[in-house]
Amino acid sequence: MTAEIPVEHRDLLDKRALAHLPTLMPDGRPQVTPVWCDFDGKRVRVNSAKGRVKDRNIRRDGRVALSCSDPDDPYRYLEIRGQLVEITESGADDHIDRLAQKYLGEERYSHRKPGVVRVMYKIEPQSFSSMG
Repeated sequence: MTAEIPVEHRDLLDKRALAHLPTLMPDGRPQVTPVWCDFDGKRVRVNSAKGRVKDRNIRRDGRVALSCSDPDDPYRYLEIRGQLVEITESGADDHIDRLAQKYLGEERYSHRKPGVVRVMYKIEPQSFSSMG
């Protein structure tokens, strides 16, 4: 069941607002990391490196949530609960460059390391809560 991101909070996915993405460790404990994200009009997209803890966790259990606070008003937020619907390496390098432009003002992601494979995760919003 896809949920529509509320129009009045959709701008948070366009701003330089970090999102926090919790995933579940194999023993069920939560693990949370700040992530860069964007919205393609249908799905929230997050980028990471293949093999990281977040990558292993999200591949094992695709139930996710994202919390994003407005950098201009931290009490205004959007929380999205959703389901991972796609993991792809295709386009992930270009995606991290677009995110670096958004978050760092860099044309290309400057923290690339040799041998690191970028991965893009597409999350279908299923429910949300918001304030502000």
